Amino acid sequence: MSGERGERGGRWKKLGLVFRPSGDTPWRVSHAATPTAEVLGGTLVRVYFTSRDRANRSHISYVELDLKEPSVIKRIATEPLVAPGPPGTFDDSGAAMGCLVRDGNRRFLYYVGWNLSDTVPWRNSVGLAIAQDDSLRFEKASRAPVLDRSHVDPFSLSYPWILHEGGSWRMWYGSNLAWGSTEETMQHVIKYAESKDGTHWERTGHVSIPLASQDNPREFAVARPCVLREGQHYRMWYSRRAPDYRIGYAESSDGLAWTRRDELAGLEPSPGSWDGKTVEYACVFDTAGERYMLYNGDDYGRAGFGLAIRIA
Repeated sequence: MSGERGERGGRWKKLGLVFRPSGDTPWRVSHAATPTAEVLGGTLVRVYFTSRDRANRSHISYVELDLKEPSVIKRIATEPLVAPGPPGTFDDSGAAMGCLVRDGNRRFLYYVGWNLSDTVPWRNSVGLAIAQDDSLRFEKASRAPVLDRSHVDPFSLSYPWILHEGGSWRMWYGSNLAWGSTEETMQHVIKYAESKDGTHWERTGHVSIPLASQDNPREFAVARPCVLREGQHYRMWYSRRAPDYRIGYAESSDGLAWTRRDELAGLEPSPGSWDGKTVEYACVFDTAGERYMLYNGDDYGRAGFGLAIRIA
């Protein structure tokens, strides 16, 4: 099967398309993008994802499934967890799922707030919504973003991934270095930031994953990181675009300096299938003694999201 290769990044067996949006609500008309796992116990998993309404605005939804029978939906959101903000706010054009972090009895949901623009396609920022205890009532921490454009990120930001390590919060996030005349001539990389409370972030402009200009001169974006720590080592899966999306992979000993090993990502498109042209937006997680990957295929999650299991 296409996609069963790799070493440290994993050899993956695809388990198929496990959720396809059905247009059952006005705010979940299409797409199930950027799937993000929250393990509820054993093989029961809640998957947060980004849906779109008829106006193409993003909302954050979820489904719950059992990995033993992943195509059977146990529970599905009846209302959006995070919706677009009022006109003029940083997320008035959509709210897209980034990552979920536990902090004691609270759950921090970081998301991308979409702002459409006339001069460039979008000007995005990172927002935060918080839920108490086991509630699924996420309240936006502020009407303003927690990470916005600045002198180190002057253009646009994208999907964050955060690890809470002791007293330190570590974020890897997407940032535009420049806009070109078309989307494919932009330069989008993965940068790094730190925080003491998960809300106020310090950044220096440090680039964790730059563009692979020498190995692949057509690459113009790397985005949507997913980072796991294993002992003293960090592993990152991300999306790379040149121009079609593929899943990339990198390793680090400190989370700052990374070595790209894209050939070890281990998952490729399956021609003729729902992911026949692209694979992207990976979320890798461990539970019940196994390692799994959620991911999207063609057209940024329009068909839904799929699941793969590491086999070596």
